[in-house]
Amino acid sequence: MTTKIVRELPNHIQAGDHPYLQNAWTPLRQEVDAVGLRVLEGHIPTDLDGVYLRNTQNPIFPAMDRYHPFDGDGMLHMVSFRDGQVAYRNRLIETKGLQAEMEHGGRLWAGLMEDPALSKRPGWGAHGSIKDASSTDVVVHAGKALTTYYQCGEGYRLDPQTLDQQGIPPWSPLDGISAHCKVDESNGELLFFNYSQYAPYMHYGVVDRHDRLVHYVPVPLPGPRLPHDMAFTENYAILNDFPLFWDEQLLKQGRHVVRFHRDMPSRFAIIPRRGKTEEIRWFEAAPTFVLHFLNAYEEGDEIVLDGYFQDEPMPRNFEGAPKGYERMMSYLDQYKMGTRLHRWRFNLRTGQTSEQRLDERVLEFGMINQRYAAKHYRYAYSAVQVPGLFLFNGYVKHDLVTGESWQIALPEGQFASEAPFAPRLNAQSEDDGYLVSFITNETTQRSEVVLIDALRFSDGPICRIELPHKLCSGTHSCWANGEDLRDGVLS
Repeated sequence: MTTKIVRELPNHIQAGDHPYLQNAWTPLRQEVDAVGLRVLEGHIPTDLDGVYLRNTQNPIFPAMDRYHPFDGDGMLHMVSFRDGQVAYRNRLIETKGLQAEMEHGGRLWAGLMEDPALSKRPGWGAHGSIKDASSTDVVVHAGKALTTYYQCGEGYRLDPQTLDQQGIPPWSPLDGISAHCKVDESNGELLFFNYSQYAPYMHYGVVDRHDRLVHYVPVPLPGPRLPHDMAFTENYAILNDFPLFWDEQLLKQGRHVVRFHRDMPSRFAIIPRRGKTEEIRWFEAAPTFVLHFLNAYEEGDEIVLDGYFQDEPMPRNFEGAPKGYERMMSYLDQYKMGTRLHRWRFNLRTGQTSEQRLDERVLEFGMINQRYAAKHYRYAYSAVQVPGLFLFNGYVKHDLVTGESWQIALPEGQFASEAPFAPRLNAQSEDDGYLVSFITNETTQRSEVVLIDALRFSDGPICRIELPHKLCSGTHSCWANGEDLRDGVLS
């Protein structure tokens, strides 16, 4: 392996007893370029072509009071595969907030668990006072990687292969871009939403394949809400209004305290992809909160939506957590929230909703073959969380047609990343390809990139490749096909 250190980063963080500043969440202090990565097991497939991008929370400066892992500065990691060769690089995402704090030499903005009054400058996001760290999600649209933030931010673009910084999209609206925007590979469109503390509280937009904002409409809500994800079909976008949101009276005092309103239904907004506000149709369903959806498609008069239903959106405080972090740790524990694979059906003719539990296991952070997004699909790949920690240690493959499933578990001390599906060159079926993931090995104190052959899922990783350093954990990732990048499908 040949590794070039591009930049050494400052080390101001003292972990103490904070669970999300140590072990697999230890912040990384180098930016590097690496080629000739060492294969630890198996061989690099020659029928894999593209880039795996992973966004991680990597704080540079200590918190003002209490650190939440979603406050960490965005760091993007890239692994490219082509002709049996693999390369890696990582870069901090040069947000306005990070640049200002680097110049200042310390934190300027309060975090998710801190008093907004601590912020020394006006901030971003639905809070209105926190830093846009652009550290949550990443997609590839119009030939560029686009990173986004948990509670809405401006979005930042980087070259998906070199990770060169390319700034904020010129179309980024005043209320920003939500954490999860969606790219339709069939036509190159990007669909997004945002939300705020003032009416109409939500907007929905479409950016075409040429990176032009071509549609932007209000989605009026009864008050400030906390939507996190969306879905789309061939003809519709699906937004939501869940009964988990800030306490309205405390919000008037500047306090952001989340409450779950069990007596209120979940509501789903279905709007034509270029539809007007008056064309929105609302559907009610069982009260819950959903962090992430898998896919949606049209089937006769119905729209089918799959995602992860939370049985306990406001779980009890985590016993044994460090003092002051009991609530945070409970909201990061999928076992406490009871996140389970779920299906909603919205009948456009009758206006009725039906629901179905697809699996009783605690699962989340699902992925599909993106060539089947908005289409009737068969296979889904979910991550298995470590009880009590925001870390993954396995995956489940579902056959949604037969109801079969297969599960693999990592060895003790190894933790996975969200694993997107990478189609094999000249793929012959929906599951003809690989899951790509970073693995952090706490025993060796190293990280790897691993490949799982989806056709031989139960075999586990068929290729393990050493990375030049140990990565800090994070949230989301994506795969971009090399052919699509070169042929302009994604650009």
